[in-house]
Amino acid sequence: MPQMAPMNWLTLFIFMITIFLLFNSLNYFSFMYSNKTTANKNPKIFNINWKW
Repeated sequence: MPQMAPMNWLTLFIFMITIFLLFNSLNYFSFMYSNKTTANKNPKIFNINWKW
């Protein structure tokens, strides 16, 4: 039925937009940055004893 074609395009458009938004939000919120405060909490101390 050609009268129902705009309804089909509208549902496909809404479906693709929701998948696009879901995909982008999952990619944005699933990325984990390394925490710099815990990385430098215990710095290595080198004790160099010069024997001259």
